Amino acid sequence: MPVVVTNIKRADPGTVDALGAYGVATVHEAMGRVGLLAPRLRPIWPGARISGSAVTVLAAPGDNWMIHVAAEQCQPGDIMVVSPVSRSESGYFGDLLGTLMMARGVRGLIIDAGCRDVVDLQKMGFPVWSRAICAHGTVKETLGDVNTTVSCGDQVIHAGDVIVADDDGVVVVPRRDAARVVKAAEEREQREEGIRKRYAAGELGLDMNNMRPRLAEKGLVYVDQTNHDTQKD
Repeated sequence: MPVVVTNIKRADPGTVDALGAYGVATVHEAMGRVGLLAPRLRPIWPGARISGSAVTVLAAPGDNWMIHVAAEQCQPGDIMVVSPVSRSESGYFGDLLGTLMMARGVRGLIIDAGCRDVVDLQKMGFPVWSRAICAHGTVKETLGDVNTTVSCGDQVIHAGDVIVADDDGVVVVPRRDAARVVKAAEEREQREEGIRKRYAAGELGLDMNNMRPRLAEKGLVYVDQTNHDTQKD
């Protein structure tokens, strides 16, 4: 039976914003390299960086009716996550729905299907990560679900989970794990800042991480070019 789940639980807004500040790569690594959506979901324009609570939509192929239904459930700070029940690259979303989403305070859209009107959406400043860019339109005939568990970009996403998206892709953080992941991301950032300073000073990763013994164990040999050219002759 098609259903709309209302009054979903969301993560603390400060936690959501903190995850967005760290970005997709850091959050993905901090979680143990899990949660990353398939790389087929790409930003329709570069430079956007968002985080928010997922409002999920399970839609019929070539049918964007449930996006209109889901708009009512959106709150400021949310990100809409749309997945069709079977593969579709039709343009489910364009500048008109972007206008509606911005009015609702939605920060962006993740859709495992098509998007259109990309120039207008960029001018509006509404970011979308989609499977395809396609002008082919959709219909409004078939019911689906809102705020149920969906599979989007080969990841399971529950309503209220935290979505982080930027030019590197999209990652999902389970709502209950969000605070823990913020702490892990902070620790990772601190470690990376120390590494960055050492790299900037010219120190090699080979020496910082004591890689030379392992490289030798695996058989890596250094040969002067003169000797190497002689061996080839």
